[in-house]
Order: sequence, then C-alpha cells, then structure tokens
Amino acid sequence: MTDDNGGQNMVIERTLAAPTDLVWKMWTEPEHFAAWYGPGGATIPVVKMDVRVGGIRLLCMEMTTPDGTMQMWFTGKYLVVVENQRLVYTDSMSDEHGNVMSPEQMGMPEGHPTTTEVSVELEHINGGTKMVLTHAGLPAESPGAAGWAMALDKLAAHLDESQRAQSS
Repeated sequence: MTDDNGGQNMVIERTLAAPTDLVWKMWTEPEHFAAWYGPGGATIPVVKMDVRVGGIRLLCMEMTTPDGTMQMWFTGKYLVVVENQRLVYTDSMSDEHGNVMSPEQMGMPEGHPTTTEVSVELEHINGGTKMVLTHAGLPAESPGAAGWAMALDKLAAHLDESQRAQSS
C-alpha cells in the first residue's frame, strides 16, 4: 500500500488470478460486491448500483461491536465506467436514503473529507488481472485504508470461490 498527494491518496496494486471480466463483475454486480466488500467481520446487507456515468450507488455496511450492531451507509456517483478497464466513483457517508452526511455528523475526526473518489483500473496480464485501486482523499495509514486491504483479501478469496464454482 502506498500513498501519493502528500499522504492523502491510498493506492493498492494487486495481481489477481482471475480474468478481467470476472474482476469487473466483482465491482459492478451487487451480489458479488456484497460478498467481499468491507473489512473482516463486516457484512453488506444492502447494495444498490446503477453502474453508468451519472448513476448512483448506495450501500450499507454492518459490523458487530461491543455496543451492538453498527450500520454505516455510503453513497456515491459513478464518474467513469469503461467496462473491464476502469471504474471511478465518488464515496460519501450517508443516511439510508443516500443523503450525504458530513464527517462531523458521523463522528469522524475533523479534517476528514465529506466526499472522496475511488478509482479501479484493471489490466489483463498473463491470464490474470492487475488491479490498481486509488482512493483519493483517504490517507494510506488510515483505518479506511486498512479496511480496503482486508476487503481486497476477501475479494481474492471470493474470486477463487467463483472460479471453482464455475469449473465444477
């Protein structure tokens, strides 16, 4: 994991043992996205995706804490959609209706941006896929970056499961 822009952009590069079109589906089909997104222990009970430029995304992440179940909602807009190559969307904390909430309203530290931008670039390489994930506005040493690292481990496992299911 690296960062650029003075530490304000998290960049993760992974080589995945799966075809590019399958990796694309993991990012753009709700049932696949829900299976891997979020840090360990998180579930994604709601995913709505209108994957087209200008389309809206809305998702709920649930985690069990010592105080009970915690829900966090996120919304965003798709800015770039180039099938099997590039996906860019905004990401903001929201309520369950997709109304953007300020970081302060969500109990986040001062200086946390209201809206960040996620970019996923895919490249076919040697029967697999090189994926570069950039989350602009998310420092590489933040809890969110650690969450992405865990989520991408789950993505790799879900890709393996999906490919085994297809070959059986």
